Amino acid sequence: MRVLLVEDDDRVAAALGDVLRRHGVLVHRVSSGRAALSAHRVDLVLLDLGLPDIDGLAVCRALRRVVDVPIIAVTARAEEHERIAGLRAGADDYVVKPYSSAELLARMEAVLRRSHRARPEAGPSPVAEPQPVASAPVVRLGALEVDPDARRATLSGAELKLSRKEFDLLAVLAVAHGAVCSRELLLDRVWGATIFGSTRTLDVHVATLRAKLGDPDLVETVRGVGYRMRSAVPLS
Repeated sequence: MRVLLVEDDDRVAAALGDVLRRHGVLVHRVSSGRAALSAHRVDLVLLDLGLPDIDGLAVCRALRRVVDVPIIAVTARAEEHERIAGLRAGADDYVVKPYSSAELLARMEAVLRRSHRARPEAGPSPVAEPQPVASAPVVRLGALEVDPDARRATLSGAELKLSRKEFDLLAVLAVAHGAVCSRELLLDRVWGATIFGSTRTLDVHVATLRAKLGDPDLVETVRGVGYRMRSAVPLS
């Protein structure tokens, strides 16, 4: 596996690079955003967001436009709004410093597993085609309409701009027709594997989805269990 490590702190980069190499990872380290954007093709990117030349979020957005490889933000920015911004910028996962090397390695394995599952077995395009979450009827909740098979969601007739994971999350909740979806079920259906070390990624995606829906009460938290959509009904 080839990893691009984008980290401007020499001490952190050296320690992490040693750990990765001991696990058979080929590490190409750069210390700036500009160097990251000109780096050779790799299998995964570990991206520090506090870079000296370009903000890491801008680097993440630029990388996402030109490559289809997993990106893990590895950063000291721990606030919820910062995690949300990282995921919206295109990161597949978000790890807050300090972290254990075991957790980071497990998260790398998880995002690579999800990436490989999303890719078609053959075909000319390296970008995985989006797949329907399930064969299901269109669901309507007031002004919100979700078509899982067409992978389309509209609010008052205007199409919502959702990331792949945000749409998958919305579709799973919508087709449950108001039933509670456990955290474990959502992680399995949307991410295809348990998120190691923390399930914070699910909470962050719920927060971004609520913001795009414009009504945080549409997705209700069932404390200690999971989430549900409020009064979702299928179109007749």
